[in-house]
Amino acid sequence: MMRLNRFLAAAGIGSRRQCDELIAAGRVTVNGKVCTDFSAQPDAGDRVKVDGKLIHIAPVLTIILHKPAGFVSTRKDEHARNTVFDLLPKKFSRLFNIGRLDAQTEGLLLLTNDGDLAQRLTHPRYKIEKEYEMTLDRPWDPALAPKLLRGIFLDGQRAKITRLHSISPTRLRVVLRQGINRQIRRMFEAVGYRIKNLLRVRIGNLRLGDLPRGHWRALTKRELQSLDGGTPARRFSGAGAPASVVK
Repeated sequence: MMRLNRFLAAAGIGSRRQCDELIAAGRVTVNGKVCTDFSAQPDAGDRVKVDGKLIHIAPVLTIILHKPAGFVSTRKDEHARNTVFDLLPKKFSRLFNIGRLDAQTEGLLLLTNDGDLAQRLTHPRYKIEKEYEMTLDRPWDPALAPKLLRGIFLDGQRAKITRLHSISPTRLRVVLRQGINRQIRRMFEAVGYRIKNLLRVRIGNLRLGDLPRGHWRALTKRELQSLDGGTPARRFSGAGAPASVVK
């Protein structure tokens, strides 16, 4: 048996934190009765429902998607924009994305029905690294790097870039350990730059690689084990110099 929030997460309802919110709101019933007991452990024969809909535990699945620009990281969009689920088979409609990329940002996006994995990859205490490549609207001034490394206040908290490396005069590679809304774009706007293209190439030890834009694939067992507790990569993707170097 498993706790109720883990049961819901395993069924693809959302992360365990999101499932806790559903339980607290009285939206979950077990055998016809509202259940707000977080320690409840449904039996195999129990009928668990969310908002009146019967819930079944689906096989655990995690996929990687190369999100193109112009797609929003949500299931439905009130402005009728394309969503990442338009790129996936209908059988994946119960998956949910782990974190988000804004509409114009491309690259690595994970979708899963594994609430435990989602919790580990998004909770601030785990400080999972996310690596991006970007193209700026004009040549980068390296003298500004220390300001981004020290941090800029966004939404009442200090937003920091963990590492920064120059690929060319207008192309940079950066690593984050935070998840503030539109963090990279807003930080560079604060020092006078506009990002023309932004691509996420890595989460933890998982790299985008040569997966074509708009395509997806299931993660391998080895990749899942890496995400499940692997040591963060020590080098930038494809970089010859140590990741701690700032140019």
